[in-house]
Order: sequence, then structure tokens, then C-alpha cells
Amino acid sequence: MRSMASSVSSRGIAAIVGVGPKLGFSIARKFAHEGYTVAILARDLGRLSRFADEIAREEKAQVFAIRIDCSDSRSIREAFEGVLSLGFVEVLVYNAYQPTSWHPTNFTDVKVEQFEKSLAVSSVGAFHCAQQVLPGMVERGRGTILFTGCSASLSGGAGYSELCCGKFAMRGLSQCLAKEFQPLGVHVAHVIVHGIVGIPRGSIASTSQHRLLVGEQHHQPTDGWAGEGWMDPDGLAQTYWHLHIQDRSAWTQEIDLHPSNQRYM
Repeated sequence: MRSMASSVSSRGIAAIVGVGPKLGFSIARKFAHEGYTVAILARDLGRLSRFADEIAREEKAQVFAIRIDCSDSRSIREAFEGVLSLGFVEVLVYNAYQPTSWHPTNFTDVKVEQFEKSLAVSSVGAFHCAQQVLPGMVERGRGTILFTGCSASLSGGAGYSELCCGKFAMRGLSQCLAKEFQPLGVHVAHVIVHGIVGIPRGSIASTSQHRLLVGEQHHQPTDGWAGEGWMDPDGLAQTYWHLHIQDRSAWTQEIDLHPSNQRYM
């Protein structure tokens, strides 16, 4: 665990699960900018620590890097022991995903291990992370839990069974939690990101070599943002922030985000 400051913000912890160089990074940076102590969690602790350094330096914020494997319940418990040792969690953003090929996979070629891993990360991991923070949120009568979905959360697609089943389950989980815990003061929302997410502007975060279907898309637009349908992760992060600060009389449970020039099929 990497600490970038000496004391925890009185506003509590914003725990961002699934932080890569794109959307997760931007969400973490936004909550740090707004004065939260931020815990960023992902599998690659070395890369995560570099992100923590960058965000802490830019935002003069407290940032902690904690390793987590969202397909492993023990890893999740241990990670959140570290998070909760810092203070109470005011915000949980679940942005983890299992990398999926851009190209469809014939159903008979999908290995059961791949299918189970995708379900474990997309839905079971979300379940475990929510269980770690909900008791404290209910006790305080406030808190926010935001889940990142995608087009596959709404509609099954030929060749994408492993992705769609996990994302369908996460969406169902978000709806169940909203109905159970929003009356107790916990705002639960599902954010559907329809599009490919680019690199944050001005970030030195590195990219990967392969293209993915959802979540932390690892290709950077080469011709600028306009006209190509890429989604600015800093713009998306603004929506996550606005969901967190919504008035209780008008909470959003689900929101669809599209680039303005997206072609609807």
C-alpha cells in the first residue's frame, strides 16, 4: 500500500476499484481534486503506485495504492481491510472488468474457465466489494456506490456471452442494492458507458498493446477527440462525481453515456 499524505480527509475515502490508465484514473483524479482521500485498487501494484504518485502530485491529495484481484474473494477481503484501516468509505466505484477480445468468440470455443473468470470479476467481485462497504454506509446513513457497465449490460451479442452474462448480472445487482439500500441513505447507480474510452488529456498514464471491448479501452485516438466517437474519460468522470453529489430527492439509478456523434444501430 502506497501512502501519499500523512492524514485522511474528514470527507472519508473514495475507493476506486479497477484503476487503469483511462476511466479509473480519471475518476480517481476527479475525487482527489474534490478533496477526498482516494484508495485506488487494481491487480498491478507497480503501475498503480505510479498512478498514485501522479494523482497525488497533481491534486495535492492523499492517494493510496492497494492491490486487489476481483476474481478472488480472499484478495478482496484483504484489500478492503487495508482500505477500511484508513477510515470510512464514503464512495465505492466498481470499475473492474475482465479483458475481452474485440472480436466475437464462437460460443463452442469459449472455455468454461474464461466464462467463470468473467462472471467472477464483473458480478461476484462487485458483490464482494459492496459487502465490504455497505455496513459502514448504512450505519452512517449515507454513501455512494457506482458500478460501471457498458452496452453489453443491456443487450446480448453473438460471440460475447462471457462478457454479456457478467455485465447483465452486475446490472441486476445494482438494481437490487438500490431498492434495498437507497431508503437507508445509500445512493446506488449503474453507469452504462456506450463507447470506447480514450486516455485522459494531459496524463502520462501508459497504454497497453491490445484492444479491448469495454471498460479501460487501451487505444488512444490519433486524430483528436472530435469526429471519431472516442469518449473523454475526464468527461465521464464528471458524471460519476455528479451522481455522487445528487440531491437525495432526485437520485439517478441508471444512466446511459454516449459520444455525441455515435451512430445508433
